[in-house]
Amino acid sequence: MNAPYAKVYVIDGKGHLLGRLASVVAKLLLNGQKVVVVRCEEMNVSGSFFRNKIKLQNYLRKRCLSNPSRGPFHFRAPSRIFYRALRGMIPHKTSRGEAALGRLKVFEGVPPPYDKMKRMVIPRALRAINLKPGRKFTTLGRMSTEVGWKYQDVVANLEKKRKVRSQAFYERKKAIANIRAKAIGVKEAELAPIKEQLVQFGY
Repeated sequence: MNAPYAKVYVIDGKGHLLGRLASVVAKLLLNGQKVVVVRCEEMNVSGSFFRNKIKLQNYLRKRCLSNPSRGPFHFRAPSRIFYRALRGMIPHKTSRGEAALGRLKVFEGVPPPYDKMKRMVIPRALRAINLKPGRKFTTLGRMSTEVGWKYQDVVANLEKKRKVRSQAFYERKKAIANIRAKAIGVKEAELAPIKEQLVQFGY
């Protein structure tokens, strides 16, 4: 992905396919870009819920036989499931890969200060574009809930409050824009001679 450099990319995970998004984010991280992925619980995985649940349970059975505390460690939270998928696309045991993972942040919901920052989507990873209509898919949050993630209600309540605040901010912003447009319209006649002079000076 030939993306321009930005201070930080804030990506909204809702409606993205997990693997496709992970591959794009991995490349950005390896290129030195800081990336924040929010709303990981709303990511999608292709295939039916039942099929994906069986695959996840099969993964959960894998452990060190002599000492299970050695790993592998089975993350339950949607953000950590995405993190682990992405980690497999990065040489995480090298210093370069470790530095790349250090530039990544993943969250359920949209915590501050990212709730007031412009969020972007990755078109090449969107489910609506990449998955044929009618194909089955499941949500990462639902899968996580089935295997022991306990914070789905907490995240849902926080998201509900955030959306109310965002709507209030948007309405206030629209009202200020309308007042400004009316003020410009009222003063248009008075500013006309000044604008003509500015045009003469090349402005």
